[in-house]
Formats: sequence, C-alpha cells, structure tokens
Amino acid sequence: MARPMAAMRITSKGQVTIPADIRAKAGLLPHTEVAFEFDGKSVRIVRARPSKTDGRGARLVAHLRRRGDVAMTTDQIMALTRGE
Repeated sequence: MARPMAAMRITSKGQVTIPADIRAKAGLLPHTEVAFEFDGKSVRIVRARPSKTDGRGARLVAHLRRRGDVAMTTDQIMALTRGE
C-alpha cells in the first residue's frame, strides 16, 4: 500500500482538496464523479462508474440542446456543406 503523500485538513463541510499531482496521476479531471469505499479502517476514493446518461457526451448534448438559432432546414444545411 502506498504511503500518504500529504496531510490535508477536512473542512467543516466535510470537504478536502485532493493534491494536483495525485489528481493528475489518477486522471481525476474537473467534474469527474468519485465514490468512497470504507473497509472499517481506511477510506478510498475511486472513480464512480458512469451511467450512460451521465457521460461527457451526454452533458455536452444537454448543454447544446435548443441553442441553435439558424433558420435553415436540414436539407439546406446539407446542400451548403456539399457546396451545392
């Protein structure tokens, strides 16, 4: 088992900062969901299993949905992209 790298203080809200080098090594990017495992003695932070609706692509689609303001039909857009 790896030795603890740095001591961090838990805030009154139960929050703790994961050091940047550990986040980078673990691939924990902003908005990554994590889960906590407790074995009676130690707490582990693990990447949460993503559901199909919670993935990055689903978040991007939800963000962009109904944001288009071009008054063109699909056929007009396709003709434009084809150079017709």
